[in-house]
Amino acid sequence: MEHAVETANTAFEARRWQEALEAFSALDQRSELSDRDLERLAAAAQLVGDDELAASTWERAHVRHVGRGDIARAARCAFWAGFGLMNSGQWARAGGWIGRGRRLLDEHALDCAEQGFLLVPVALRTLESGDPEAAHTLFSQVIEIGHRFGEPDLLALGRLGQGRSLVLMGRETEGLELLDEAMVAVTADALTPIIAGRIYCAVILICHRAFDLDRAHQWTAALASWCDGQPDLVPFRGQCLVHRSEVLQWHGDWSQALDEAERARDRLSHPSVQPAIGLAFYQLGELYRLRGDFVQAEAAYREASNHGQSTQPGLALLRLAQGDVDTAVAAVQRVLEGDVDRVTRARVLGAAVEILLEAGEGDAASRAAEQLREVAAAISAPLLDAMASHAAAAVALWRGDARYALDAAQRAAAAWGAMEAPYELARSRLLVAAACAGVGDADTAQLETRAAATAFARLGALPDLERAHATLEGDRDTGDTELTPRQIEVLSLVAAGRTNRQIADELYVSEHTVRRHLQNIFTRIGVSSRAAATAYAYEHELI
Repeated sequence: MEHAVETANTAFEARRWQEALEAFSALDQRSELSDRDLERLAAAAQLVGDDELAASTWERAHVRHVGRGDIARAARCAFWAGFGLMNSGQWARAGGWIGRGRRLLDEHALDCAEQGFLLVPVALRTLESGDPEAAHTLFSQVIEIGHRFGEPDLLALGRLGQGRSLVLMGRETEGLELLDEAMVAVTADALTPIIAGRIYCAVILICHRAFDLDRAHQWTAALASWCDGQPDLVPFRGQCLVHRSEVLQWHGDWSQALDEAERARDRLSHPSVQPAIGLAFYQLGELYRLRGDFVQAEAAYREASNHGQSTQPGLALLRLAQGDVDTAVAAVQRVLEGDVDRVTRARVLGAAVEILLEAGEGDAASRAAEQLREVAAAISAPLLDAMASHAAAAVALWRGDARYALDAAQRAAAAWGAMEAPYELARSRLLVAAACAGVGDADTAQLETRAAATAFARLGALPDLERAHATLEGDRDTGDTELTPRQIEVLSLVAAGRTNRQIADELYVSEHTVRRHLQNIFTRIGVSSRAAATAYAYEHELI
């Protein structure tokens, strides 16, 4: 018996969570576990993703401590039960446990560290309800209690909460510095694993929201290493895979990014569905959309929404690629007209400029680009600066100011290159090409377009590749009416009576690309309607 207890605790301390769970469970069936071992059984269950076993075991420990009059320890178990349920998305049950713990402490008028732990969920709910100022005050109380009782977990949770509150209040620099401070305790291995994992995941999400990709990528690498040292870990590994997918996508390895996102979806689905599964589905939607697999993208965005994840701006950009411009415009306008923080607004503004220009609403696009510039100036993040420059270039082209557009597009391209973002770089190079064409530099325009097309082909960005090819076909000056094989293919489908949507589905391209092909075809053969183009096709025996 003594040897079995030692084996279970050795596995727990070595972070072999599944082994520890099985060993403690076997001991639990044979005799009553000690207080510490019962709590370790609950923690191991939580770390392998068995939320129900974790909750029931924390409840057993709580009841035992109440029966023995150890109120502080009973309240601590109530916190762990509630915290685990909260992180698995069961807010109602979590609230019941947190309320039970707070009532116990109030009834016995205890001044202890558990007061701080039970204040954390209250502060989190305050933050989620849209009141970061009040949440910041509550997290300050958490930090004060943590200092008073020497609780590293409390100090880290308080700093995490304060940092997140400050980011939402628009004080990104201060907030990110507090997050770094919270991460010092994590990397020093000074926290319990459940708290460490939660802080890792939260910090990475906040860094993404604050457009600080360098921090996000650094902490993603650290989280991956931390998870790799605990193969049985479930609650945080899935979210880690989502973040790894985002990093791989950013740096251009889309195939591996898709593999990681699919693994994340699977990890977050078993043994029970984790709240972060919405992130995994959204990431899958983004990758499918960029690769031109619109059917799978739509399904992934739908699943993301089902799990409470916002689908914008990805879904609006999917609608744009499908040619449903009106729906895309309505989606981004709905978000921008709502009461959203400036970080969320900035994410949508970049897409809004592209969508509004496609819809012919240049003035609205110009206003969106100006708002994005203002946010970029306030937050001062390289990613936002590049987004603002790209948007400014697109609007300048609409206005006919090719020289300003060229300067802005080159700034954006240089910034994307410095951030090692090949897809965004290629998109800005298309703007450089358009601006060069506008100032009469046709050679550079063609070189830039070809470079962008090469990058899109390497990435597997099929819709963007089609767009680049359509531009090259439109720019080609053959001196006659010769059509390219792709243009003949499109023309034959027009002559067969297909709509633009049907042609797009048949050729696996966007409706925008089909319209671009048709414009080039009409210009090349000197017609202005589908009927005339059809007559031309039959007259010249092209079909």
